[in-house]
Amino acid sequence: MLIIYLGLNKIFSISRVFLYNTQMNKKVYFIGIGGIGISALAQYYLANGWQVFGSDLVKSGTTDNLKKLGARICIGENAKNIENDIKKVIISPAIKEQNPELKRARELKIPVQTYPEALGDLSQENFTIAISGAHGKSTTTAMVALILIAAGLDPTVVVGTKLKEFGNSNFRIGKSKYLVIEACEYEDSFLNYLPKIGVITNIDKEHLDYFKNLNGVLNSFQKFVAKIGKNGVLVLNGEDKNIKKLKNLNIKKIYFSLKQKEAEKIRQILKVPGDYNIRNALAALSVARTLKIPDKVSFSALSEFQGTWRRFEIEEKTFKNKKFTYISDYAHHPNEIKAMLKGAREKYPDKKIWCIFQPHQYQRTHYLFKDFVSVFPKAPVDKLILVPIYSVFGRETNEIKKKVNSSKLAQKIKEKTAANKVFYKNSLEKAAEFIKTNLKGGEIVIAMGAGDIYDFKKLI
Repeated sequence: MLIIYLGLNKIFSISRVFLYNTQMNKKVYFIGIGGIGISALAQYYLANGWQVFGSDLVKSGTTDNLKKLGARICIGENAKNIENDIKKVIISPAIKEQNPELKRARELKIPVQTYPEALGDLSQENFTIAISGAHGKSTTTAMVALILIAAGLDPTVVVGTKLKEFGNSNFRIGKSKYLVIEACEYEDSFLNYLPKIGVITNIDKEHLDYFKNLNGVLNSFQKFVAKIGKNGVLVLNGEDKNIKKLKNLNIKKIYFSLKQKEAEKIRQILKVPGDYNIRNALAALSVARTLKIPDKVSFSALSEFQGTWRRFEIEEKTFKNKKFTYISDYAHHPNEIKAMLKGAREKYPDKKIWCIFQPHQYQRTHYLFKDFVSVFPKAPVDKLILVPIYSVFGRETNEIKKKVNSSKLAQKIKEKTAANKVFYKNSLEKAAEFIKTNLKGGEIVIAMGAGDIYDFKKLI
């Protein structure tokens, strides 16, 4: 009867210690552990006392960090890595059935889950806030998380990017019932989650290799809304034309918009530029109000937000006494590119802006080719340099690769703009040499894309 006299926090702490002690001898194996989402889940298991093992095709900063935290990681795939005493195997959605480690797990009848399925289990056990949308979900997830932390709600957070506030990690372990997750629509991943609060930042033609067309995307988001349940809350971008196409939203709805009076205050306090980031902040504010967090707490947290990894990440650089501003950005969809470059021009109205763009995936470039050709000629940049498409293993076909490339894209864009504005270079190294040769000093150099262009700054 002693437990009657303990407060709820004490009870939670005791149960957490018990969970840790009972789990510490359990082994979990992650295939594709270096992925941005699955690596966060690996950290969750580490924090809860599991022995974490895993593999990936290449060594990375993410795998190095997991090793420091106590995970045992192999580079390369080997069926011998899967031992009899492993309790469960969690795989990246990119892993195929022919993977030797997965085949071995199946032979040993070890339970196997995809990353979204495993995260879905956690969503059922917690008060889950799921942030979805074609664009802006990582930043909005980060903003929501930081507001909850500032309010003392101590959430566990799984986000698809690194945060400076989390020590350049994509994960935070909390002690409360709150779980804040980034919910990606690709392959219907977010349909595994059961959130109490769902956010849709926008809906766009994205992941068309899976959805085929906009209707396919809309159908998936329609199903996501149904996962929230009638007692939940849905936070929606009131300005998004595709969100307005969703039907039968029999649920409490909160809309956010740049027309809100709070938009101007957020514009004044937010360190990251662009209307799209103001919308992200308004979405986060809407979630905070749903949880009855005072606005002064939310505004304070938003004013201190430092941005996320590769989202308008600014660094001052010098090459041969020529100073310039270097910005790394993850934008890789036409609408993201349009919004990001508009924000850059607003922040630097009188500067020369150079953009080095690495298209991400042949599939995306093929399906959205006309959109890219339409966006870039109108973009407020002085020079555009395209480099070869970044190919994603397992998500490309030879047929598509024959149809599209960056050289063709550059040529079509050049036909709609000044000839001396658009250039194609057949490697990141040659693009870097072009920049170093032509820099005058004072320029804004934007390296844009979702592939290995994040390493471009090492070349200049």
